[in-house]
Amino acid sequence: MAMMPKRVKFRKFQRGKIKGNATRGNYVAYGDFGLQSLEPALITAKTIESGRVAANHFLRREGKIYIRVFPHRSITSKPLEVRMGKGKGEIEAWVATVKPGTVLYEIGGVSEDAAKMALLRVAHKMPVKCRFVKRRHIG
Repeated sequence: MAMMPKRVKFRKFQRGKIKGNATRGNYVAYGDFGLQSLEPALITAKTIESGRVAANHFLRREGKIYIRVFPHRSITSKPLEVRMGKGKGEIEAWVATVKPGTVLYEIGGVSEDAAKMALLRVAHKMPVKCRFVKRRHIG
């Protein structure tokens, strides 16, 4: 089942703009390798789930996959052939706001080659350009 918040303070969001680079969630924190976004976008819950399925299918229950983005934001749309007015449309999908530099997925417990192949398959599902990143070891 697609991800969505249990409850929110306000159901409907204004569109807004995605400005600047990610200052949080922009490094590999949990796994050893990650998939980092290079463009701003709204990634739907369905897309996040399809990326998870692609990675799990390739890794065959080996290692651990961490999803670093969550769809907190709702996208609304009005039905086709409806006249102007009568309020804002109903919620169509839940999306995660992704800025350039945001780490989308992480993988731990597998070799670098396996992680690279798995994350490449995930990157094909994403609506943004992505790159493979490694954990930065301090010391």
